[in-house]
Amino acid sequence: HSDNGSPMKGATLLATLQELGIVPSFSRPSVSNDNPYSESLFKTLKYRPEYPEKAFEDIASARKWVNGFVDWYNDEHLHSGIKFVTPNQRHLGLDKAILAKRHRVNEMAKLQNPSRWSGKSRDWTMINEVNLNPEKKEEVRAA
Repeated sequence: HSDNGSPMKGATLLATLQELGIVPSFSRPSVSNDNPYSESLFKTLKYRPEYPEKAFEDIASARKWVNGFVDWYNDEHLHSGIKFVTPNQRHLGLDKAILAKRHRVNEMAKLQNPSRWSGKSRDWTMINEVNLNPEKKEEVRAA
């Protein structure tokens, strides 16, 4: 699945996909978030410092690199959309204790040095729903 970019719809790529028995799918025209989670994942993948500059030597080296990326992404990378915990911490329910501890640390820091805080501190309450492209309040009211 891809956006409607010309490289992805080019005759050479489409012919190659057909030879491999792959049926391509495309986002709807003028819809930027048909596949937002995979788009976000691919951007993260491409911007990793160790992302290879040249093509992989073979499928085994590609798989090895991607497996390492997936391990990092799920076990080490702190995701801003889920309050800077890892996906595995979220899936295992460990995020509740982590976020509670962050809240306690923030509150203690505010008590010890109130002049550092001009207003509210970061909200460390757990979120139940994640949206990559959340609707703006004005858009919801207009609908």
